[in-house]
Amino acid sequence: MITYWNPAAERIFGHCSTDVLGQTLDIITPTQHQKRHWDGYAKTMQSGQTRYGHSVLRVPALHKDGHTISIAFTITLLHSDAHEITGIAAVIRDETAQFMQIKGLKQRIIELEKNAAT
Repeated sequence: MITYWNPAAERIFGHCSTDVLGQTLDIITPTQHQKRHWDGYAKTMQSGQTRYGHSVLRVPALHKDGHTISIAFTITLLHSDAHEITGIAAVIRDETAQFMQIKGLKQRIIELEKNAAT
């Protein structure tokens, strides 16, 4: 359940905090990625470990208007005074422009290699 939504999240996803507080991350997770998200969440909560505290995870996400964006993030586990995991906090950035640029460059390389082979 989303318990905090800052102004940067509002800019990235288009939702104001009143739209998302109390909702699940399904509001920004594309349907085809929801099972994988929740499986990873459950594993992290059970094991108390995540590789995304140090490694960046890049995934598609949904903007309020329905278009897909590309985000990158790391997470940190939140603990109670008794050292029990109580939640997860994420630091997210919008990498849509970079993703599209890299996608275009990869396509251009494919075209150039195809032309060079003929």
